Amino acid sequence: MEIKNLQIKVDNWIKKHGVRYFNELTNMAQLTEEVGEVARIIARKYGEQSFKKSDEKISLDDELSDVLFVLLCLANQTGVDLQKSFDKRLEQKAKRDHDRHHSNSKLG
Repeated sequence: MEIKNLQIKVDNWIKKHGVRYFNELTNMAQLTEEVGEVARIIARKYGEQSFKKSDEKISLDDELSDVLFVLLCLANQTGVDLQKSFDKRLEQKAKRDHDRHHSNSKLG
């Protein structure tokens, strides 16, 4: 599914279930909270921290989906076409980073 379709899907969900978008500042705070939850899972699963009893039902896929949802909300309410922006940035990164990454001995 293209990003544009995801933006439309989220907008339709907001209209049907959410009444309206939270304001941009609230959504930014929510995005930060969701990214923190992803960080907690990563620290426990791949890092040196251990899981707490309260972490047992938290899943990385759910938390990453929450990050994506709030990110799509912010894009919608600020008029950002993420598909267009992402495609442009990916092309820029390909031009900028191709030789750099291929010649990085740390990645070989």
